[in-house]
Amino acid sequence: MDTTIGGLARAGGVGVETIRYYQRRGLLRTPAPGPGYRHYDAEDLRRLRFIRSAQTAGFTLAEIAELIALDARSDRPRAREIARSRIAVLDEKIAELTAARAALTHLADACGASDDGPCPIIDAFALDHHEKRIAP
Repeated sequence: MDTTIGGLARAGGVGVETIRYYQRRGLLRTPAPGPGYRHYDAEDLRRLRFIRSAQTAGFTLAEIAELIALDARSDRPRAREIARSRIAVLDEKIAELTAARAALTHLADACGASDDGPCPIIDAFALDHHEKRIAP
């Protein structure tokens, strides 16, 4: 594969500005200018796909940069540590979302129980944050 920045962006499913942003962050290399356009290769696409997959898994760009650096040193213990830390963050988010889902289910059920009076959903969200008490 030998392509331009536009070709790399299309192959990676991102915009050209995303490629440039990743370059500024040091996540992707900036090829030396040749005659005409800068050229990107299969390794650049592999790195771009790694970045996108890691983002989908919930890693921050800082963590991704560290994982890239660790790859060059084959530092598996540190890579595992970063992954386990990210898993802990994801577990917290899952717990928060599960609680939010339970609360919203409770409110939706309460809203459907009667057509009289104010809607419990609207009332619950209208309360001051400190007053809010939504229990499943």
